[in-house]
Amino acid sequence: MILHTLNASPASSAFFDCTRVVDAGDAVILMGDGVYAALQGTRACAELQATGVELYVLFPDAQVAGVNHPSAGIISIDMVGFVALTERFPRQQAWY
Repeated sequence: MILHTLNASPASSAFFDCTRVVDAGDAVILMGDGVYAALQGTRACAELQATGVELYVLFPDAQVAGVNHPSAGIISIDMVGFVALTERFPRQQAWY
């Protein structure tokens, strides 16, 4: 079980690499430019949802980017939620 923090744009190779290696039981937090993958109806969002992992978006980053309504199945979290996930997942991988 790994917590992936995805700070990369959906157009980046890091985004593709992340979606390729996530596995059942993992979770992904979208932050920074990664929040654009939370937009409903986008290819990036569909690719993430197809992985079957838990999906989260860091609300402060999403709000700044104008992503105020993430796609269904993507949970908005604040910094307290972020810390809770880091405690739940002992292994973490950052994607930039």
